[in-house]
Order: sequence, then C-alpha cells, then structure tokens
Amino acid sequence: MVDTTTKAGSNGLTLVTGGTGKTGRRVVERLRAAGRAVRVGSRRGTPAFDWADESTWAGALEGVSAVYLAYLPDLSAPGALGVVTRFLDAMKRAGAERVVLISDRGEPSSQEAEKIVARSGLEWTVVRCAWFHQNFDEGEFMGMVMDGLLTLPAGAVKEGFVDADDIAAVAVAALIEDGHKGEVYEVTGPELLGFDEVATILSEATGRAVRYQAVTMTEFGDGLREAGVPEDFVQLLSHILETLDGRNQTLGDGVQRALGRPAKPFADYARRVGAAGAWNAVGESEVARG
Repeated sequence: MVDTTTKAGSNGLTLVTGGTGKTGRRVVERLRAAGRAVRVGSRRGTPAFDWADESTWAGALEGVSAVYLAYLPDLSAPGALGVVTRFLDAMKRAGAERVVLISDRGEPSSQEAEKIVARSGLEWTVVRCAWFHQNFDEGEFMGMVMDGLLTLPAGAVKEGFVDADDIAAVAVAALIEDGHKGEVYEVTGPELLGFDEVATILSEATGRAVRYQAVTMTEFGDGLREAGVPEDFVQLLSHILETLDGRNQTLGDGVQRALGRPAKPFADYARRVGAAGAWNAVGESEVARG
C-alpha cells in the first residue's frame, strides 16, 4: 500500500551514501537541482563517511532527516547485513526519519537487507534495480566494450537493463515526496535484452564491432585474475553475476509507478553516450569498481 498521509516529505538535510558513485552522484545532482540540502557521503567528504569506519557515521548523520542508502561494495558482501542494521540504528539515534535503499533484483542478501529496512521503524522505500546501462561506460564492462568483446557468463539470458538516471529519479522522488512510504519499486528498462543484442546496439553506437562471447563462470573468474583483478573483487563480481541465470527475465514497472513515465531504453543511452565520445579512447582493458 502507498502511504497517503500529507506529511510534507523530507525537507531537511539528506545524506547520500555512495555520493560519488554511479547512482549516488546522480541523486546528489537531482536533489541540489530541486533546492534540497545535501551531504555527500564519501571518505573524502566533509564530514567524512566510510562504511568500514563506524566512527564516521554519527558526524555524517548529524542534522540529517533522510538517507539514500547505497551500501558499498555490495549488499552481498560478507558482513553487509550487520553493517546495514547498525547503520539504521545510528540513523534513528541521530533523529533521521526516512531511508531509501538501493537494492538488487533476485539477490538473496539484498532481499534480506530490504526486510531489515522494512523492520527498522523508519519511513522506508526500496528501489530494486536491474543491471545498469552505465556498467558499459562507467564501470565493470567498460574495458570489454573498448576491446570489442563482451565475455560474460550469461549464456542466452536476457536482462532488463535500467538507466542510472531513472534509478536516481525514482530515489529522489521517494526522498522528497510523499506517497512512497512502504513501496518496493522494481526498476528496469522497458525491454529485455540479451547480451548479443546489447553488443549489436553498442556496435551501432560506437561505430566499431562489439560482439558477445558467452563463457563459463570459471573462465570468467580466471580472465579477471589474469587481468590482475584482486581476488576479493573477483569473488564479489562472480557472485553478482550469478543472478544472470534467468531469475530476472521479467520487467518491472517501478519507473512508471514512481514517476508516471516509461523507463529509458538501452539504445537511447548508447546513442547518447556514444555521441559524447565515452568509447572513443583506445586503451587496455580494465575492470573498474565504478
């Protein structure tokens, strides 16, 4: 049920955790554009905020009324649920009232985190996300696009890739508007795409050939190790990629429900990013944490 009370939304200071990341910085930009006071949660922020250093939490939460909760490195990481639980307690001690959690589709640890948020006693909204469009130019798959070869353990599975701008727009609506309390917004793009279809779209957007090659999970992990990726990140990314097994081959209506408009398609993203020159540089492959 949607909360229909007429409370004036979150008008105070908003802490955006992961405030320099893919979705966090977009949330910051939208909140500022709406004239809202924002505190960027990052290790380099003032005050500093670090998920791994709980002594930073009280200072970052001082005077805060709402929080965009993006746990890093991922809700599936070891110990994440305990950290989220303690952070929610810290929110309540600080007097914060509203929390918007960014979560993952089909990921058991993420769904446990959603339950923890729902039991927190805070006003809560969950934004449950498909794989981001921006993984192909700002993060994990950028190097593959640059090399013209998407090597992923996804077989013929299709995914409802979603634009990070849509995620941020839904999150900001939940942070500053009423009517979103207790909602779980499953946000996807408007279509299911296989990675072969993604490669075709990227080829058109980049002006050079990009193709998809399905590999096993073992082959994928070995490839990361050969590229010098740290073992802990190999394990984390491999775990995240396990959701590309067909469990999420459905579309969500979260963007439409929260914003009253359709989600942005992947082809529009690819054309926009391609026109901006994001894939023009020539360099060696790398896996970025984003």
